[in-house]
Amino acid sequence: MSDASWVEWLVAALLLIGSVFALVGAIGLFKLPDFFMRLHGPTKATTVGGGAIVVSSVIYFSTLGRGIGIEEVLITAFLFMTAPVSANFLAKAAMHLGVKTTENTRGQTWDQ
Repeated sequence: MSDASWVEWLVAALLLIGSVFALVGAIGLFKLPDFFMRLHGPTKATTVGGGAIVVSSVIYFSTLGRGIGIEEVLITAFLFMTAPVSANFLAKAAMHLGVKTTENTRGQTWDQ
């Protein structure tokens, strides 16, 4: 197997992984019953799914001889830093507002 076909398989696998995570996150956003559960699915989908897609782009374009695009690397770094932090802020704001949860939500330590 040549180097080009190995890279193409790796890029295809990363794109498939990213797409599956994005699909699962969208399904989780649609199907899960309360805010805290709905927040979990898309947060993981944007971090892992989007990250895999951007990393596949970095690998693909770096093998074309154009070098590693600093923009793509920065996008990946900011994505991994901001998505979990923003989800944490949203969850804390919902806790302070007293957003109602379902019985299946874990970690309920306050009276509703």
